[in-house]
Amino acid sequence: MKIGYFHAIGGAAGDMIMGAMVDAGLSLEALKAELSKLHVTGYTISAQPVRRRHIKGTLINVDVVEAYPGLRSLNGLLKLVKASSFPDNIKERGAAIFRRLAQAEGKVHGVAPDKVRFHELGVVDTVIDVMGAVIGMELLELSAVYCSPLPAGSGTIMTEHGTYHLPAPATLELMAMAGAPMRGERREVGNEKRETGDGSHLPSLTSHFSFEQTTPTGAAILTTLAKFEQPSLYVKSIGYGSGSKDTAHTPNVLALWLGETETPPTRTQHAVSLQLIETNIDNMSPEISGYVMEKLLETGALDVWFTPIQMKKNRPAITLSVLCPAELESTVVETLFMETSTLGLRVQPVRRIETGREVVAFASSLGKVKVKLKYFNGKALSLSPEYEDCRRLAQEKGLPLAEVYRVVSREAERKLSI
Repeated sequence: MKIGYFHAIGGAAGDMIMGAMVDAGLSLEALKAELSKLHVTGYTISAQPVRRRHIKGTLINVDVVEAYPGLRSLNGLLKLVKASSFPDNIKERGAAIFRRLAQAEGKVHGVAPDKVRFHELGVVDTVIDVMGAVIGMELLELSAVYCSPLPAGSGTIMTEHGTYHLPAPATLELMAMAGAPMRGERREVGNEKRETGDGSHLPSLTSHFSFEQTTPTGAAILTTLAKFEQPSLYVKSIGYGSGSKDTAHTPNVLALWLGETETPPTRTQHAVSLQLIETNIDNMSPEISGYVMEKLLETGALDVWFTPIQMKKNRPAITLSVLCPAELESTVVETLFMETSTLGLRVQPVRRIETGREVVAFASSLGKVKVKLKYFNGKALSLSPEYEDCRRLAQEKGLPLAEVYRVVSREAERKLSI
């Protein structure tokens, strides 16, 4: 599984997130092409290499020449996203970020989210930052995103509401809403000199951290899309998104580590030890059951299913079963107690024998798609196209999903000699 880890070395902002992705290998032209589906004009995006305290990174500039007054409300932003030609998953993530922004701003100012009037946030460059971040993660094919604690910064900032101490109230509220960690910075003052390109030295441009290291836009993107923990991964590439400040000490950059979480694919069957966690429920809405399933799968559960049963007083009910690795037991237990009406759980170890498997990407006649190969005794027996890839191709090509499956399966079997 391909994942990304944002290491907020010296800042986190929307343009820094895009810069880190471009620096790590994302095509700027591909990003621009996808952003055109937003149907917003009057802006340009450029990227330039810069150095921040001897670290080379990419600085993204979004230059806006046309204002969109309708974007200053949450409804205006949601309408813009809905009217775009993005796939549904892109629309949903973008809308979720804007809703989170509105909720934080509303709580700070004491108004309902749909009554918030965006000031610093409600401009075209913020829309591009938000949607560019979502699109970039999709183009990089990231299955999950993680993030380090975000720097709080220090000093004050001027806003349309007056002078605020950092972190900005909206940023702090976003972090509190997500239960995300922030780290303080020492107010360092020094007389270091910075090296120029010709070997000479100049005084440092900024001698302390008196600037906004984490912006509301950056906080909204990362608290919506990322988990605040450091994963174990095989690092494949690293990118640095640069901020606009040249500090005397910690570089104003956001690092992005791209890598894989899985060990190399195995082509032989093997046994694994898992936990089966179950509970019987007769007093919960089916809508909540569906939500709980999604949440359990997001935490890393391998499988979740419901079995219809009869309980006392002839009540129709369900058995909710969760299969997960042993190290996820506490997470699954907490999710079930917090999200369902159950009062108790049954937990038992199980042993599962798995076939070998390998995920392979190939270019079909309909577009790029991944298929999962099934191995037994070292021999490939069958393959299965990945649903999300086929769903995307069905929407892009205007074809029935079943037809996409047939085309991809046929071409993959021929190309991979299954």
